[in-house]
Amino acid sequence: MPPLSRTLAQPIADHISEITGQFFQIERQQTVGGGCINQSVAVSGGVGGASPQETRTFFVKINRADRLAMFEAERDGLQEIYESQTIRVPQPLGCGIIGDSSYIVMEWLSLGSGGSDQSWQQMGDRLAAMHNVTSTQGFGWHRDNTIGATPQQNGWCADWSEFWRDRRLGPQFEMAHDKGAHFPRRDELMSALPRLLCDHTPSPALLHGDLWSGNSAITSAGEPVIVDPATYYGDSETDLAMTELFGRLPASFYQAYQSVRPLNAGYEQRKILYNLYHIINHYNLFGGGYLDQANRMIDQVL
Repeated sequence: MPPLSRTLAQPIADHISEITGQFFQIERQQTVGGGCINQSVAVSGGVGGASPQETRTFFVKINRADRLAMFEAERDGLQEIYESQTIRVPQPLGCGIIGDSSYIVMEWLSLGSGGSDQSWQQMGDRLAAMHNVTSTQGFGWHRDNTIGATPQQNGWCADWSEFWRDRRLGPQFEMAHDKGAHFPRRDELMSALPRLLCDHTPSPALLHGDLWSGNSAITSAGEPVIVDPATYYGDSETDLAMTELFGRLPASFYQAYQSVRPLNAGYEQRKILYNLYHIINHYNLFGGGYLDQANRMIDQVL
């Protein structure tokens, strides 16, 4: 059985035809791995209706109908990064609902394996260029989105420590508390945030927002690309910190990035504070030992 039933496949093909302005018919489907939240499928077929036809491939993610807002936010985040013309992302094409399923369609990018030092240097250069894109509205974004499957609040805020307390750590702590988690020093940490960040005044940079190693890759043509964003405007160090959380990127990436955007004093301490957000989120998503890890990180910061 193909990954997409005909009930889903034909309306999605029709939507792609509408978006691209060229007739598209799905001829091949292939399940794509790498995610634990959505069903992911590469769909290929002829476009244009001419003979011989050009063959194109599109990337489709499927989830429940009530997840449409998640896909719409992903579409908008990809578009914001795409329009910055700094680093490659899959161009988003559209979202929709079919029956009890929602979906997003985007450009298919053929990813390679590994990548050369030159490609990772380009990744560092281009991510730094993306972080040079700023917002005059402050920290946040024009809409909320998700970090994995968790709601992420992005209401605009003029003060960075306030944003990190009220839009990032606070909601994660509350969700974890509802799941029975105990953070003995939570209140102490939240009260200390203005002091911990008082000497750090970042500009609101365009962020990927979920930049672990699995969301950065090199295409088969050697071009750096980032995927699955949780976009907002914030401290650029949060993106850089997350690249170190679940396995560092190659050294050439960091060297190139810091040649454009040198790290400020205190980054090593702030890195723990920023990655705490993701560790608590992992507890909220997966449970397990992430709670102990989060409490150790709070102790480190304080």
